[in-house]
Amino acid sequence: MKYDVAVIGGGSAGMIAAGRAGELGSRVVLIEKNKDLGTKLLITGKGRCNITNKGDGLKEIINRFGKNGKFLFSAFSKFGVDETINFFESKGLKTKIERGGRVFPVSDKSRDVLDVLIKYLRKFHVDVRTNSIVRKIIKKQNRIEKVILVNNEEIIADNFIICTGGKSHPITGSTGDGYRWAKKLGHTVVDLFPSIVPIIVKEKYVKDLEGLSLKNVEINIYKGNKKINSRFGEAIFTDNGMSGPIILDMSKEIGKEIAGNIRMQIDFKPALDFVKLDKRIQRDFQKSPKKLFKNSLNELLPKKLIPVIVRLSEIDPDKKVNSITKEERRKLLHLLKEFSLEIKGLEGFKRAIITAGGINLNEINQKTMKSKLIDNLYFAGEILDIDGPTGGYNLQVCWTTGYIAGESTRCV
Repeated sequence: MKYDVAVIGGGSAGMIAAGRAGELGSRVVLIEKNKDLGTKLLITGKGRCNITNKGDGLKEIINRFGKNGKFLFSAFSKFGVDETINFFESKGLKTKIERGGRVFPVSDKSRDVLDVLIKYLRKFHVDVRTNSIVRKIIKKQNRIEKVILVNNEEIIADNFIICTGGKSHPITGSTGDGYRWAKKLGHTVVDLFPSIVPIIVKEKYVKDLEGLSLKNVEINIYKGNKKINSRFGEAIFTDNGMSGPIILDMSKEIGKEIAGNIRMQIDFKPALDFVKLDKRIQRDFQKSPKKLFKNSLNELLPKKLIPVIVRLSEIDPDKKVNSITKEERRKLLHLLKEFSLEIKGLEGFKRAIITAGGINLNEINQKTMKSKLIDNLYFAGEILDIDGPTGGYNLQVCWTTGYIAGESTRCV
């Protein structure tokens, strides 16, 4: 059977693209190599699915994607945040807005988001082919003629949409297939690297801090003596480094600079400058002057952090606080305001939430997601060279570009 549209990749972008094309009357086939659709969607937002972000206006949202954000202006104007929320709400999925504008299903279940998309595909009679691996894409002159599956079945269509995701979380099927096909078809792939990913540090003692969550801290990133990034918010120690919202949001910039001498400084008490923090410590010490140093920081720091700070301060743990010198106190202050860790690297694609880099946007029509090189080819989702911070922004790119690509195939 010949199809009007063949969509390769059954993730977020692929499902909404296939559904939209079917809704407009096209005969659509959705090809997915996993046994189920939406494998990666199910784990987004820690299983809750952060659908999108309602916190900013259009221009502010675009800015969150950096220099490539302008590519999204036209697409977001057609199908942006409000349209995405309306899309899911109109299909029975109630949503809620949480801190930072994050939008989640009221049920807190990503499965409910996936169910909406699967029903969307069924309603418009999309032929869903799971366990179907594309072996080869056949191009004739300037058009794709067909794709050949590993079982040698041929899928013929008038238009093709590639939505195969990136290389992050390869266990979900994102193994970079789409990039290889795109290159063979003549497209340029901007260098790929993991983004929104935990970082690894050289200091072994972070193992002792594993699982410690930090709130309202400031983290600065330095290359040599130059500050290259800074964030305020929440972070968490892992067994070999750090993760959490502000770390993940800085990981892309860290990745770009990782070859150099790069380190991070944590300010555990950003609301207090050195002078005010010093006075606070002195007051604590004066309350119980005979207290041992190792027992004196309970009101100032999380319990798990105290042994590490005591050890790094090189102050005798059994020293009474009324005997601590000004110089020793100064060293303690610097540990609390400038806790330094040397960055060794990023965790890699296995732990990354998204892939930075991808299909060069100069080769894509921003209004339709159509390739400027191949007459009947479209791209959508993470495979494109555009990525944003945590908080629903990257999933919004999938909804927007997928919907636009699916709709645009009808205009050809």
